[in-house]
Amino acid sequence: MQGISQSDFEFVRKLLYQRSAMALGDNKAYLVEARLSDLIQNGDCDNFAELMERLRSRRDRRLEDLVVEAMTINETWFYRDSHPFEALRETILPRLIEERAATRRLNIWCAASSTGQEPYSVAMLLHRHFPDVAHNWKVSFVATDISQDALAAARRGLYGRHEVARGLPDDLRARYFSPDGDRWQLDKTIRDMVRFEQLNLAGPWPLMDRLDLVMIRNVLIYFDLETKRDIFRRIRQLMQPWGYMMLGAAETTMYIDSQFKRESIQKCNCYRVDTTA
Repeated sequence: MQGISQSDFEFVRKLLYQRSAMALGDNKAYLVEARLSDLIQNGDCDNFAELMERLRSRRDRRLEDLVVEAMTINETWFYRDSHPFEALRETILPRLIEERAATRRLNIWCAASSTGQEPYSVAMLLHRHFPDVAHNWKVSFVATDISQDALAAARRGLYGRHEVARGLPDDLRARYFSPDGDRWQLDKTIRDMVRFEQLNLAGPWPLMDRLDLVMIRNVLIYFDLETKRDIFRRIRQLMQPWGYMMLGAAETTMYIDSQFKRESIQKCNCYRVDTTA
């Protein structure tokens, strides 16, 4: 496939923003070209010219869905950036468990869960280090993503050798995974802890219980300022006063939402609603 033209790039960028609020930077033409090339290789179109013609007609909803799917599946791996999981194990979850001891309920939301490695990392951490909570509490653990393909992969919990080798400690692989041909199947006990649902963060949100923990990591970087502000505002309205929000290492609420206060835990910046604001 020849290099994508500027006009085709602008069209795809506009379509993606309309459908997902994902704001591609000016330097992301290479990414569009690579993802669309994958669609052609998968047989969804014979060539790039046909793909763009069908997209520009705006009559092929299925193809638009495939393009959005291709562009919104983001890289992920188990225990990505170790510090947030250390913070969860050593400080955040013990605090939340103490706060919720009377009700024995815990509500967790993992937004932009991709193919499931992040929420499953949290589920394994809960199961291993807080077994009473995992077995005896009412834990609502919802993981969402815009991509149906990513969600389907997450629900299967079946990962290739490279995916399992990336970030997953050997002892956790031995404890929670079993070989399945050249792949590894996550134990059903862990899969059953997480409920995966489709959600466009920039669109309407379903009714949710008040949240103790929100993990929305490495996705806000793809949104423009106004979309980020709206997402933060809605998260604030859902969080318990004692709740925590965890962002990606390159993300912050600074200059976006002043009603969050930052707290540094285990070399990880976490955020809580500032109840004094």
